[in-house]
Order: sequence, then C-alpha cells, then structure tokens
Amino acid sequence: MGRDKAYLPFSGEPLASRVAQTVKNAAGSVTLVGSPERYGELGYPVTADLYPGEGPLGGIVTALRHSKADWNLMVACDLPGMTTEFLQELLDTAERKPLDLLIPKTEHGRLEPLCAVYHRNALAELERAFAGGTRKVTAAFEGLRVETYPVRESAHFQNLNTPEDWARYAAG
Repeated sequence: MGRDKAYLPFSGEPLASRVAQTVKNAAGSVTLVGSPERYGELGYPVTADLYPGEGPLGGIVTALRHSKADWNLMVACDLPGMTTEFLQELLDTAERKPLDLLIPKTEHGRLEPLCAVYHRNALAELERAFAGGTRKVTAAFEGLRVETYPVRESAHFQNLNTPEDWARYAAG
C-alpha cells in the first residue's frame, strides 16, 4: 500500500477506528495491538506488540497473552466490509463449541485467520509454534481444536493491499 492501512480514510475516520468500533460493538470491548505511540491517538486501548515486525501471529500471541477473556475476536484493521452482525454471529458460535479456534472459510475455500475467534487455551500452542520459527498464522494451528465457519458473503473479507484496490473500493 505504501502507507499504514490503519490510517486510510474511511467514512470520515481512520479505517482502524471504523474496524475497532465494529469489533467493540460485537464483543463489548476492543484493544488494538501495535505501537501505543502510533495508534494511541485512535482513542482505543493499545497493547504494545511483543514481536513488532514479526507478522500477525506475533500480534495474536500478544493479544492472547494480555487478554482476560476466554474467547477473543481477532480482526485485522484493514477489513472495511466487516459488520457487527457477522462478528457477533462468529463469536456466539465459537462460545457454544469446545474449540480453541473458530475460523471463517470463504466459499472459495480461503481461511481467514485475521478475522477469527481464538480461545485463550490456544495461547500455549501458538506460542510454541511462534518460538519454533512459524510466522504463517494457519501453520501454527497444529495441535489446536479448530473448526471452520462457512461464509457465503466474502465481501466481509475485502482485503485492500494497493492504492488502486483502495481507490476502487472507496469509489464503489
């Protein structure tokens, strides 16, 4: 993208603020993981990433290590199509199952680990994988009780990685 996606303008506010409010509406609270100096001005609590520059798995481990909740909704800051209703449904479904992770799976078979519900019991296995050099989130799931959540509407997961992607999305 060439710049921090968290600060892309979306409906008059930074994209991360919009996504954070959606998560807060669904889960009751929200905490951002990243640099408090960089993201503190967004108005939400920020937990410093224990593994900056090491990718999303480090952020998930950081979040689980600091969370007091059993179930934790992890959502990337760059999903403008995410809705409160979808996240509530995902969280409610996870809470009724004996799992470590409930992960959406699109109609095209793509897993969405950066919009999933992680139980705090997953922390030890995720930390073990991370300490062993794993950085791809889905590669760290071995040993976890994982269930996929079928999703028919993949607009929730519109990922915007280039300025052109963003311009097309913002215009449409």
